[in-house]
Amino acid sequence: MTIPIYQADAFTDKLFGGNPAAVCPLNEWLSDELLQNIAIENNLSETAYLVKDGNDYHIRWFTPGTEVDLCGHATLAAAHVLFTIPGHGADTITFFSKSGPLKVTKCSNGKLMLDFPSNPPEQVSEVPAGILEGLGVAAAVVFKTSFDYMVVLPSQKTIEGLTPDFKILAQVPCRGVIATAIGDEADFVSRCFYPQSGIDEDPVTGSAHTITVPYWAKQLNKTTLKAIQLSQRRGYLDCELAGNRVLMSGNAVTYLKGTIEV
Repeated sequence: MTIPIYQADAFTDKLFGGNPAAVCPLNEWLSDELLQNIAIENNLSETAYLVKDGNDYHIRWFTPGTEVDLCGHATLAAAHVLFTIPGHGADTITFFSKSGPLKVTKCSNGKLMLDFPSNPPEQVSEVPAGILEGLGVAAAVVFKTSFDYMVVLPSQKTIEGLTPDFKILAQVPCRGVIATAIGDEADFVSRCFYPQSGIDEDPVTGSAHTITVPYWAKQLNKTTLKAIQLSQRRGYLDCELAGNRVLMSGNAVTYLKGTIEV
């Protein structure tokens, strides 16, 4: 069996920036074991699988460690592939996912806009063991959502200086830990750590911005925000809180086209 595979860098306009994702269009769903093994072999933070449904698609995402319920950068990469390589006639694609329908729309400035459900965080009264220790910080305000814990730190410099202990963070019972702060070059910045899912630090995380955007929109009293994820590759997002949805816009660049032999 041969399976087409594409790789694109998401939330960047330059190769080797942003977050790389693999995209595999399928005629029908393969076994979960095979989907997971391909993701392990790709060894990227996410592999997205697509099955066409009329003019739209069903989508699933796998890290090297597990299937996840929501992924932003691999959805952006998937839409980029469909718009630019096989050719998708419409300006909007709807992906049906475990987190509901997700729309991706071409913008007039050449970017692609994700329309995702907002996931506002709630402050915890007791900080779970391992979060502060794993990040190497003495104290911080901590929030929780259905996916991740979010830690608010005092400055961009603090975020940049984090040297996490991933063995400790991996013991925290959640998908991962987001560290965020007011930005120097953007409204806010973040770094995202997912050792529980086989990704020590994710380069750019769209789903994390469904958490950080509603928080910072409230703190800054504005609904349109610019964000930077401060990984080594860096990612740049134009964000908007639109009611109970988070809109995230960014570029993507094709890196690879090929086939998998299984």
